[in-house]
Amino acid sequence: MSGDSTAEDERADGADGDDATGDGGPSISVAVVDAETSGNVGTIARSMKNFGIADLYLVDPPEIGPESEAAGFAGQAREDILPSAREVSFDYLVEHFHTVGCTAVTNEDERSHTRYPFRTPADLADSLRGVDADTCIVFGRERVGLTNEELARLDEVCSIPASGEYPVLNLGQAATVVLYELRDLTVAETQHPESSHQRADERAVEGLHEQFGEFLDAIDHPEEKRAKARRLWRRFVGRAHPTGREAKTLRGVFRRAGQKVDRLEADDGGDDRDA
Repeated sequence: MSGDSTAEDERADGADGDDATGDGGPSISVAVVDAETSGNVGTIARSMKNFGIADLYLVDPPEIGPESEAAGFAGQAREDILPSAREVSFDYLVEHFHTVGCTAVTNEDERSHTRYPFRTPADLADSLRGVDADTCIVFGRERVGLTNEELARLDEVCSIPASGEYPVLNLGQAATVVLYELRDLTVAETQHPESSHQRADERAVEGLHEQFGEFLDAIDHPEEKRAKARRLWRRFVGRAHPTGREAKTLRGVFRRAGQKVDRLEADDGGDDRDA
């Protein structure tokens, strides 16, 4: 873990320039102020790894060496983010970044503005999209968070909406929630395919509607109710947007059900003739 001068030299050399970022946002870093337990630092490093953030700054940190609890909680981040974390002063954060302080406790209105106005993590992602400056998300101590004096020096305040009876999250949990909401700015590509749902083409959907109509005929649904049943079915499918595989499977189910009904009726007819 390096100190202030090294951090400043690396920034001047463009060390942050190769971070993978998402949709048109600023370069985002994370800072943890005066963490009491190294495990929480490790958890935050892991969340940073999950959501595409590489640079971790620590103000008055606990021991985070290879044998510390931090390494155990960091997952794969123990290989890069944690050993590359930089120990800096609070002044360094204020002087070099657009800063966002995270807090559980806020003021209710503008009459006391140290913790007001504030943004939720989701709102913060939208607002940072237009910020053309290196940005640092700053988290405070486990028990008391950031002090009023520290928050007064930061540019923005972020707070996670939670139960009014117990709004205080664990430090690692809070960081994970905030970084997750910022993922569109920090993650260029996720493990998910580009489209999570591909609707069946119209020909397949119409085929499904026709198969449903044939099924109604096969089960001898009352003639006067078939038009309504087909209309309700069409509305249901229209809201569901089935995939091609789903439409094909449902067509198969209706077809086989109709065929089974036809066979049963044929068998009944043969029994009647035998009698």
